[in-house]
Amino acid sequence: MQAILLKEPGSADQLYLGEYLTPEPGPNEILIRVQATALNRADLLQREGKYPPPAGASSILGLEVSGVVEAVGESVTRWQVGDRVFGLIPGGGYAQYTVMHQDMAMPIPSTWNFVDAAAIPEVYLTAFQALGWIAYVQPGETVLLHAGASGVGTAAIQLVHAMGADVIVTSSASKHDLCRQLGAKHAIDYHKGPFLDELLSVTNGQGVDVIVDPVGGDYFTQNIKALKLDGRLVMLAVMGGAKVPEVNLGPILFKRLQITGSTLRSRSLEYQIQLTQDFMDFAYNRFQSGMLKPVIDTVFSWQDVAEAHRYMEANQNTGKIVLRVG
Repeated sequence: MQAILLKEPGSADQLYLGEYLTPEPGPNEILIRVQATALNRADLLQREGKYPPPAGASSILGLEVSGVVEAVGESVTRWQVGDRVFGLIPGGGYAQYTVMHQDMAMPIPSTWNFVDAAAIPEVYLTAFQALGWIAYVQPGETVLLHAGASGVGTAAIQLVHAMGADVIVTSSASKHDLCRQLGAKHAIDYHKGPFLDELLSVTNGQGVDVIVDPVGGDYFTQNIKALKLDGRLVMLAVMGGAKVPEVNLGPILFKRLQITGSTLRSRSLEYQIQLTQDFMDFAYNRFQSGMLKPVIDTVFSWQDVAEAHRYMEANQNTGKIVLRVG
C-alpha cells in the first residue's frame, strides 16, 4: 500500500509518499480502506521525534480515520465488509489501509461524508474525556477553554454547551466570531496580554468552575487564580512551556482545587473503548440532529501533507485540518 512516511525525524520536508506493508487485521480488528484522516499536534511532535507511538502501534503518523471496512478478523461480530466507519487509532492513519479494534469503530451515518467523519474522533474524544470523565462538568457551571478555536477547542465549546454549562474561551480576535457561533458566551483575545483580569470582569469576580488548558506555561498561575472553590483544571498539553518559575500552593489547598494532567493516546485499549462507547451514547444523536458538528478549516490532498503540517505549525487553522487519502 501507499503511505506517508518519514525520511528521518525533523521538519515537514521529511514527509513523503512511499510504499509500506499493508497491515493484517488481528482476530478482533477490522481492516479499513482509508478515505480521510486528520492532523493533530501529536503528529507534528511524532514527526519531530518527540512523541513516539505506543508500544505495538504503527510507526505511521495519523490518529483518526474514516473509511470502508475491507476485511474483518475471525472474532469480529460488529462489522461487515463494506460498512462505513470512523474512529481513533494509536497510529497508522496516513495510509491507504489501517487496522482498528472493532469496539473502537463508530458507524458513519448515511448523511455524513468521509471528510466530516475523519474530523471528529481525536478532538471530540479528547474534549469529552476532559469535560465528562475528568472534570464532571455540571449544568449551570462555567468552563474556560484555552485555545478555543483549535480542533479540541471547537469540539469542547459544543460539548460544554450540550452539557448545559456556560463557555468562555481564549483565542485570537479573528476567531472570536466562530467561537461565539459554536456556543461561547464570551471570548478573550490572548494577544492583548494576561487573560485573568478580563475573565474576572466578565464573571463578576467569581471566576470559573472548570478550565481545560493545552497551553501551560505562565497560564498556570492565572488558572489557579481564575478557579472557584472546588474548581477543576484539566491540562492537555504544554504548548506554552512545561515549567512555571514560582507557584503559590496556598490557593490550591484553600480552594480545594483539583489539577489533572491527561493524555489519550497512551491510555489502555479498554479505557479507550469505554470512552468511545460513552461518547457515542452522549453525542451520536446530537451529531445526527446537528447540535454537534465537526468544524473543518481546510481539506488537503494527502500528497500535500507537508504543506498541511506547515499550515498547522503556523497556527493558521480554525478547527480541523483533514487529509483526503487516495
